[in-house]
Amino acid sequence: METILLVVHLLIAIFLVCFILMQRSEGGALDGLGGGSGASNFLSARGTGNFLTKTTAILATLFFITSLSLSLYYKNVERKSNSIIVAPTETTSNAPAPEVPTVPEAGK
Repeated sequence: METILLVVHLLIAIFLVCFILMQRSEGGALDGLGGGSGASNFLSARGTGNFLTKTTAILATLFFITSLSLSLYYKNVERKSNSIIVAPTETTSNAPAPEVPTVPEAGK
């Protein structure tokens, strides 16, 4: 389940970035890429801008929902360790402990 949710979350993030980058920063959302000059044309400058704005809002909402879902899921998952840096305390090998070298006494 978490793998599917994570893949969906990543796809939403990629599409969200793409839709944000397709919009113009001046607020006119793709003025020159409309195609036709009809007032009710879907690919007009205004129609494309509205489509991109609505799609971006929907993707942003889905992104927040999947983010919260993933955080709640991983909050409830039991983990063996709280840190990836801390090594397990138990050793699995049966090797004897290394011998500590001794310093020879002076004069002998």
